Amino acid sequence: MNNKLELTWVGKYSNKKIEPRILIEDTDKSYGDINSENMLIHGDNLLALKSLEKKFANTIKCIYIDPPYNTGSAFDQYDDNLEHSTWLNLMNERLKILYNLLDKDGVIFIQIDNNELAYLKVICDAIFNRKNFVSMITCKVKAPSGVASGSQMIFDCSEYILIYAKNKPEMTYKHLNEDAEVIDENSKSANFYKYILKNINYDNMTLETEIDGEKLYRLSPNDYTITQMNDFSRQTYFDNYDKVFRTASLSGGKEKKIKKYLEQIPDNDGLFVFEHVPSKGKNAGKLCKDLIYKKGSVLFLKDFARKDKKKKAVIKEQHITSIFNNDWWQGIASEGGVILKNGKKPEILIKTLLEMVTEEGDWVLDSFLGSGSTCAVAHKMKRRYIGIEFGEQCYTHCKVRLDNVINGDKSGVSRLVGWKKGGGYKFYELAPTLVNKDIFGEPVINEKYNAEMLAAAVALHEGFEYDPSLDYFFKQSKGSENSYLYVTTSFVDSKLLDIINDQMSKDEYLVIACTSYDTSAAKMYKNIKIKKIPDMLLSKCEFGVDNYNLNIVRPPIYEEE
Repeated sequence: MNNKLELTWVGKYSNKKIEPRILIEDTDKSYGDINSENMLIHGDNLLALKSLEKKFANTIKCIYIDPPYNTGSAFDQYDDNLEHSTWLNLMNERLKILYNLLDKDGVIFIQIDNNELAYLKVICDAIFNRKNFVSMITCKVKAPSGVASGSQMIFDCSEYILIYAKNKPEMTYKHLNEDAEVIDENSKSANFYKYILKNINYDNMTLETEIDGEKLYRLSPNDYTITQMNDFSRQTYFDNYDKVFRTASLSGGKEKKIKKYLEQIPDNDGLFVFEHVPSKGKNAGKLCKDLIYKKGSVLFLKDFARKDKKKKAVIKEQHITSIFNNDWWQGIASEGGVILKNGKKPEILIKTLLEMVTEEGDWVLDSFLGSGSTCAVAHKMKRRYIGIEFGEQCYTHCKVRLDNVINGDKSGVSRLVGWKKGGGYKFYELAPTLVNKDIFGEPVINEKYNAEMLAAAVALHEGFEYDPSLDYFFKQSKGSENSYLYVTTSFVDSKLLDIINDQMSKDEYLVIACTSYDTSAAKMYKNIKIKKIPDMLLSKCEFGVDNYNLNIVRPPIYEEE
């Protein structure tokens, strides 16, 4: 009996066979550095993702998507199960390919509102595996100040970002901090940070005890000065930024060991140094010296705060939490030099996410590019990127915004990341479907395909890499283990096969894809196989579908104060 727990919907098990299409660069729209690897793709994102799947499988370090939210205005019959299933189906297909594109240590961020959040979480649990769920961020996206805020029982101001790893144990990330408070006499921290340590000298330490290489030293009162603060002003903290500390109880594993050592020593209220080499954590293998004062761990303010010279203040930081309560969405309608009042995501949000999980040079992908925020920020942060957008918005917003970035855009996070100008991207259009039907309903090769496009397209379908040899005309595409693919619209006969065979090594294998051939010659050579196009492709995918649109007619609205 199958006791598997799963979410089902209409059409879940209808196996879609998406056509992988080649990407055609529009050099007139590409911009900046001609050697750039960055990609801006215009076309249906499901078709585009399928086209990227072979080349970029297990390559993308970070994916951020902000898919249509399936709001009440999305479908004429929102409550109808079939319409709800349409959204689930098309998201499911996209997420499966996105999973394949992620690198082994990659991370995906998916932003959504509460209409489909629960269902999306279950889909992601199935595709990415529930054990690879990392966290969910709650974002405050608007303030309760608009007219609509009074019409709801509880004002809905939140969106959510689901975070999944490709393989959680291999995920790499950085701990990010955010400002919590200015340290002065009115701050909570003033109740704790009230000691100042000055003039410390480690040269005359006395060894009190040593066990398994860990040492506990006592410092002479003559070799340090500790004063208890009386003035808790902002200026005092600023002037003593690296000297102010507080004590914390010895309660952890290492601290319990120190506490045990101290209990064996008379007069143990002074300043001690615990010297050890951790086997785990960020300091693993390094010699560390921890200070102990009045039987408590010494915690310096500088390790939890930053010194802001412009404000002449010390600002306490805290580890970033799963609640983004910032007003990042206010005033961003024209960010990046393109106007989009509804649905635009703030650059500071994308910067925060990319900082967590990427380094310079990593690949970033957004298959619902919208106004271009993700690629704009990735460009400024010197990440490589792929952006996909359908419709005119790719030209009017995404391209314009990236051009602005290359020319030196100063909005958004430009100042924060030190962005000046430079770089580039290549602009791609999805090729049309490879196979059409003629007036008799018979499948034929699309007349818009020239010889080079046809060879590249068939190679993509057959799992070969299009890379024409300069020496051998028939080695158009490479496969594995000395296998090659040759695509031609010419008639293939025994004479051509003889010419090809004379130039092949015994350990090489060739597939010839052609529109017509001499059937009597098909079995002349064991290492040459002939296939007929388009017949050889018909069962691989569905042709002629240009739009797997999610059919969402309106993005979410963020009311500005």
